[in-house]
Amino acid sequence: DIAKWLYAPNFYSEYRYILGTRGNNPLICIGINPSTADPTRLDPTLQSVERVARHNGFDGFMMLNVYAQRATVPTDLDKECNPLLHGENMAAFRHVLSLCGGTPTVWAGWGTLIEKRPYLYDCLRDMIAAGEEYGASWVCAGKCSKKGHPHHPLYLRKDELIRPFDVAAYLEGQV
Repeated sequence: DIAKWLYAPNFYSEYRYILGTRGNNPLICIGINPSTADPTRLDPTLQSVERVARHNGFDGFMMLNVYAQRATVPTDLDKECNPLLHGENMAAFRHVLSLCGGTPTVWAGWGTLIEKRPYLYDCLRDMIAAGEEYGASWVCAGKCSKKGHPHHPLYLRKDELIRPFDVAAYLEGQV
């Protein structure tokens, strides 16, 4: 149902850029890489994203990722960044940011998985820059790891509150 869902590409593929529900004020969640979920089958992570978004007053949610390659095991991610895939992922992120009225809210939710490939930090750096173009406000939920990584959405309470997250300072502390 394209009136309700944003799903790009709109068929199952080895990559996914966007999965979420439309709204005037959606919460944009950024993970590391997409799961096998689709609009007819949300996995536990996406179910958690949807619950947290609703609890925090958002009328929709959109799940994007630092890297768009589907890999159920993060160690199966490309050894090197695919520039074409990354460019398309950035175009999808900018598209989602452009759909948000006012200030887009972006939820940092990649957890410790960002450590799996060095290029993921560069991809995140590009996402931060795109977010700045649209005046995005970054948030996180749950307790950050000892190294400062924002909590992954899985295993969060349904009544978890989001709070501001200084993503630029986070990235500076990681590299």
